[in-house]
Amino acid sequence: MGLNLTTKADYKTYAGIKSTNDDAAIDFIIPKVSDLVKNYCNRTFVDYWETPKVEIFNGGVKRFILAETPVVAISSVQGSTDYGQTYTALTQYTEWVLEDNTILSLDGTGYFPKLIKGYKVTYTAGYNDVPNDLELAILDLISYYRKANSAVHSTRDMTPNTAQVTYISSTNLPSHIKRILDLHKSDYT
Repeated sequence: MGLNLTTKADYKTYAGIKSTNDDAAIDFIIPKVSDLVKNYCNRTFVDYWETPKVEIFNGGVKRFILAETPVVAISSVQGSTDYGQTYTALTQYTEWVLEDNTILSLDGTGYFPKLIKGYKVTYTAGYNDVPNDLELAILDLISYYRKANSAVHSTRDMTPNTAQVTYISSTNLPSHIKRILDLHKSDYT
């Protein structure tokens, strides 16, 4: 679990909640919704803004696609010929270059040579503040789960003394939320 993608104060402002009666439920659901969004989008958004992320690659490819985007800064790209026991710095613009959140090889062959645990990239990436459209989707998702909208779809009066409840049989996210999450989804696999 990493950093949350919204705060209790922001959610309460969004939902118009002024009391503290629902604080425990809100505190409980925010990290779960944050994890759901991070897993769905294949990225963390805020976890590596200040704290560097380290990724290990094996080589044998033209490029290393970094898991977190957008890249803020590359601290180092290093190579190892002893299966990751020791690393030495590779030179930017001579051995590698950053292009569109991807580390490209500048080797004469165009490939990073195949080395098991042979390359280590240390970098920061993501956002200092969650993008506004994404935060709106997260706030809507918190409301969705708080109101148990995932269980009850609609109620309909059958007669004056009875009602019918229709349950959702789909596991899909609400379309207005899914649309925004899909805009922020990383598809690097």
